[in-house]
Amino acid sequence: MHTENPAAFCHSHSTVLAPAGSERRTWLVVFITGLTMLVELVAGYWAGSMALVADGWHMATHVGALSLAGLAYWYARRHATSRKFTFGVGKIYALAGYTNAILLGVVALAMIFESVMRLREPVKIDFNVALPVAVIGLVVNLLSMLVLGAGHHHDHHDHSSTGSGQATHDHEHQDHEHDEHGHHDHHDHHDHGKHEDHNMRGAFLHVAADAFTSVLAIGALLAGMYAGWNFLDPVMGIVGALVILRWGWGLIRSASRALLDVVPNQAMADEIKSEIESIGDSRVSDLHLWELSPGRFGCIVSVVSSAPLDAAEYRKRILEHAEVNHLTVEVTKCLPEVPVLTP
Repeated sequence: MHTENPAAFCHSHSTVLAPAGSERRTWLVVFITGLTMLVELVAGYWAGSMALVADGWHMATHVGALSLAGLAYWYARRHATSRKFTFGVGKIYALAGYTNAILLGVVALAMIFESVMRLREPVKIDFNVALPVAVIGLVVNLLSMLVLGAGHHHDHHDHSSTGSGQATHDHEHQDHEHDEHGHHDHHDHHDHGKHEDHNMRGAFLHVAADAFTSVLAIGALLAGMYAGWNFLDPVMGIVGALVILRWGWGLIRSASRALLDVVPNQAMADEIKSEIESIGDSRVSDLHLWELSPGRFGCIVSVVSSAPLDAAEYRKRILEHAEVNHLTVEVTKCLPEVPVLTP
């Protein structure tokens, strides 16, 4: 019977993102956006501006979407250390981002429908009311982008992790050695690419889409006021919707990759395999690399060798070349290859 404390071999499943202000910034933008939404909707219907109404309804859906992003941060924070989740709750960020991308698509389609209806049945626009409100909406959107932009930038480069350090637990069973709970939390390895918080990206895209539609609305209103081109108002609604659809599709693709556990960085996987296979006759028979949460990776490696090293040594070599937060190494000893003698 061993005498070591099992707690020494445990590792953290914490998935709370840094910077810690992401949740606070998100709720601040929800409040600002909600107030602006009410002003734009009331002014847009009063003035008869489709571009302004579209911007208002677009902003209304963003209030819900941004609230979803805020709830995702809250949920992840509350369940950061829960043992009910196998690899933590990091996937909540990708799930919220994916859902927000779907909402972006729904809003864009609704904008296209309403704009087409306005092209068929034009309405009179009160430019003196609509234009100032559109400008206010743009200023608010730019301010919101500035608030979220700090977190959006840092989430690509600055991720802190919490954990219990490194631990190795080796045992033998049918010529297998397993490092069941390998964990690493240092950040002194090679940079294998940016770490993307899909939740923050979704929130940021919603605000950016609002700013974009505000710019289009202002341009359409100015053209209508000074050139009489009132048709540009619904046309800009369609143009804005198409751009938003493209943004949403990009977010769906990136978030779905995280949800489906697509290899987040092939270069990292190749480097891990290359490092292992540089040791004697060791060969990687199986390798799984996936994203636990933005900037945090899980990895399972199966190694086959006729003269294997201790699992802890393989693990040490991997962590020297790749930033992996949850590492499991399985080592199988096989018979050495017997040369065939020819007469």
